[in-house]
Amino acid sequence: MVATVTEKRRITPRKQAERRERPKTREELMIDSLSPIMTIMVRAVRKAGRRMLRDFGEVSSLQVSRKGPGDFVTNADMMAEKTLIEQLSTDKPDFGFITEESERIEPKNGCSYYWIIDPIDGTTNFLHAVPCFSISVAVMDKDEVIAGVSFNPVTNELYYAEKGRGSFLMTPTGNVRLRVSGRNDLSCSLIGSNGYNSTKNRQVIEKVIKKVASVRYNGSTTMALASVAAGQYDAYIATRFKLWDIATGYLLIREAGGFISNFKGERELMKIVDSQELITCNMPLKETFLDLINS
Repeated sequence: MVATVTEKRRITPRKQAERRERPKTREELMIDSLSPIMTIMVRAVRKAGRRMLRDFGEVSSLQVSRKGPGDFVTNADMMAEKTLIEQLSTDKPDFGFITEESERIEPKNGCSYYWIIDPIDGTTNFLHAVPCFSISVAVMDKDEVIAGVSFNPVTNELYYAEKGRGSFLMTPTGNVRLRVSGRNDLSCSLIGSNGYNSTKNRQVIEKVIKKVASVRYNGSTTMALASVAAGQYDAYIATRFKLWDIATGYLLIREAGGFISNFKGERELMKIVDSQELITCNMPLKETFLDLINS
């Protein structure tokens, strides 16, 4: 008999460069196509959103417990802010921070930029497992907002805007350009508000509600302002808010072709914050809306 010789084949490992990489998802390709600063922001809010999505599921189950979800939501808020600060500091170590939960951090090495962070805009909604809230991050150069992102991890809605580049909604199939509504009849308009949280706001709403189709309170200022930018709300009224509540929405609306000011018509962001008055609408409704509020 002839012996059979078994030849052992030597398997040579592929070099690192030759290994096949996982194809990027459509979402990853969309993020890569953004400007460098916007890419940093979108990646940061999505990272914080993954943890928050798990926390939201826990909140839903805690609704039936006697203790309730209050302490849990506070921790979720702080953890989201911690994630955002760590991620953004890694990418831009010289930027300062203005946040809801932490003390103000000044920029370093002559930098003039601040990150404006609201880890959960719509905390009461989150507390009650209502899926209308957002993680909001904006960049401010001195007193001017130059970029902003608002992300709802439950609905996967990501709104973003950059000064001079427009406002967009990132969807699984592509980016949708945002435009404010074109409605010019106040009686057919849908108006948003942050509710009866002050005497001033109550007085304004009582004037407006008689002249419009309906008024809505959604519990999240950033998401409501995004709805104006997207043409879903025709206008929005607010009093008693902080810079981080409106910074992203302010830019979304301006880049979507809308009008935003305080009740006097002053359009600078810090004047709106200082006055604690905000109105926004499309351009056709601007004069009618201002006249009605100040009547």
